[in-house]
Amino acid sequence: MRHRDSECAPSVRIAELEARIAELEAEKASLEAEKRHYRWLAESTTDLISCHARDGTFLYASQAARDLLGYAPEELIGASAYDLFHPSDLADLLNKSPRVYYHAGFYQYTYRFRAKDGRYVWFETTSRTRRDPDSGELLDILCVSRDVGRRIQAEANRERLAQVVESTTDYVLFVDGEERLFYSNEAARRLLGLPREARECRLDHAYTPESLTVLREIVMPAVARYGSWSGELAMCSPNGEVPVLSVVLAHRGRGATADHLSLLNRDIRLRLATEAQSRRHQEQIAHANRLATTGELASNIAHELNQPLGTMANYASGALMQLAADPQRPASDLETPLARINDQVQRLAERLRHIRTFVRKGQTRPRPVPLLEVVDAACRLCEWQYQQSGITLEHALPESLPRVLADPVALEQVLINLLINALEASRETPAAERVTIRAHRSGPREVTVTVSDQGPGVPPEQADRLFVAFHTTRREGLGMGLAISHSLMEAMGGNLRLENGSDGATFAATLQAEAALLPRPRPD
Repeated sequence: MRHRDSECAPSVRIAELEARIAELEAEKASLEAEKRHYRWLAESTTDLISCHARDGTFLYASQAARDLLGYAPEELIGASAYDLFHPSDLADLLNKSPRVYYHAGFYQYTYRFRAKDGRYVWFETTSRTRRDPDSGELLDILCVSRDVGRRIQAEANRERLAQVVESTTDYVLFVDGEERLFYSNEAARRLLGLPREARECRLDHAYTPESLTVLREIVMPAVARYGSWSGELAMCSPNGEVPVLSVVLAHRGRGATADHLSLLNRDIRLRLATEAQSRRHQEQIAHANRLATTGELASNIAHELNQPLGTMANYASGALMQLAADPQRPASDLETPLARINDQVQRLAERLRHIRTFVRKGQTRPRPVPLLEVVDAACRLCEWQYQQSGITLEHALPESLPRVLADPVALEQVLINLLINALEASRETPAAERVTIRAHRSGPREVTVTVSDQGPGVPPEQADRLFVAFHTTRREGLGMGLAISHSLMEAMGGNLRLENGSDGATFAATLQAEAALLPRPRPD
């Protein structure tokens, strides 16, 4: 038995060795497969994977070097990576700039690396050092480098935009969903008196209560639905309210918080002051035009005064004659002439008030007015001149017209300018017999008044210049009547235009109608 056991022992050991050899070969095959797999990953990735000696010399470079740098991997082997660094970036690396992150053998750095064609590519490289476990000596450095040129460019653009936002004179605010201001630029901080790192400021510190109500009830729902809103608001400052033209934008896109808003506010105090000055200047010109028009209407004013004065003189003379004939006559017999005299006094006072109102300087304040009353008043002022010229002034406006939004004095001035121009044009044409005023609804909320004459008309080459200041076709004209009338119509929310320039001229003045008096649409 011992002999058999001794014979079996070598064969068992041989079997064990063969098994161990098979194991080692399997492990080797597995390692080779794993090595091939990792090499395949390294060669397939778009990032540049490289291995360097302690002096920066390339020991290995992946195939991505071709696409990123234009180098074949074998061209880099033996070359020093430090020679391809941008000089200023290499200085940062060697001096351990704060831009170089390091922790326990881990480096991360963003820098410029020279490609084969001489251009520089922005790389972000993550490096790990490998050291001898016994001596701690640096063996090599494994690096993974990624092209971050687009990201660097985007960051540079964002920085430039941030500098623009910070330096602009507009007031820029960022607000979150709880109405807390988490950013304000320098102009806004100066306006609101905020420190640079204000964290507890809220939206109600920046806007007036009225504007805050508009923001909450109108602006924010509109921005949530459409993404933006623009309009006029008022901001607060230690020196009082500041009117601003505001643009409110929702923060949208990747990484944006849905309820965050940007508020861009432009100070419009200067613009409003300029507009107010322009309105005052326009009112002064319009006032001067009314004075000039009143001078042209002097004969009509004399007629307006002469007729009631003559009537009063006749009634007063008749009453005196009755008293002279019968001094004991009862006072009741004089009631009729005295009442007629009183009526004429009231009529004369009304005409004088109207003339004084027309001449008086004032602002244009549109309000609902009956169009027929304004047209009648304008026609009465011009009627005497038409009678002297033998031209008929026709106007028959439908009583169903709604009231129009206008300043009665300004609208009367426009109509008088048109009527006087129509009269002057009619005088140039012997066959001209009449000037006609009509009015009609020209839209759901519009009323148009037209003044038509039978004069020579307007040549096409002059039609575009009719409303330009100082342009006139009359030898003694100043060229301001139509220009002022056009401005007054726009100030009242309407417009004035030449509707027809052949076979006489027809001018159309369009005004907004009072909405409350318009007929309601019929249900379908």
